[in-house]
Amino acid sequence: MRHALAALLLTTVGLTGCATRWVVDSDVKSFSGIAAIPPDATYRFERLPSQQASEASQQQLEAMAGPALERAGLRRDDANAHYTAQIGARVTAELSPWADPWIYGGGYWGTGYRYGRPWAYGRGWYGGGWYGGPVFTQPSNPWYAREVSIVLRELPSNRVVYETHARNDGPYAVSANVLPVMFQAALHGFPNPPQGARRVDIEVPTAKN
Repeated sequence: MRHALAALLLTTVGLTGCATRWVVDSDVKSFSGIAAIPPDATYRFERLPSQQASEASQQQLEAMAGPALERAGLRRDDANAHYTAQIGARVTAELSPWADPWIYGGGYWGTGYRYGRPWAYGRGWYGGGWYGGPVFTQPSNPWYAREVSIVLRELPSNRVVYETHARNDGPYAVSANVLPVMFQAALHGFPNPPQGARRVDIEVPTAKN
């Protein structure tokens, strides 16, 4: 139902050209070992070896996560960090649930990227950059599955104290607009989020076409 509503909303925006709002609905699951945020809590980004290979892309991804971390009460200070923040994102272009299976065969047309490396074909987004190009003709109603993650480690022990994941899927194609909102959803309730999986809806204003 939420996918149908999202598709209807986006269709309405495209037809009317009016300024409106849309909702990024994320499925979030978080695990916390932090009772309370220390005063003036600081962090620095930590990168996996595979993330270090793509400096520009990772910087763009960190720029998307930064405002969400600040909103959660964390301030970036590379020299005097209390936590390290390891972030990740993945976007997969899929066939829409409403695509005609007789035309597209019920399969995937696109690809996904993890840590900047392609694992299929087509076009994908990871870490702020676009890689490759479409191999086949893009269907008129593509679908995008997105995931983001944040892992906080306490220094100097390097103990993991917070882990959170958010997932969203829908027809909206501009990942650069969706991923920052998903990072915000992933940190909703920090540092004491509700237990178990939950839905976090964040309304986002859109500019007039």
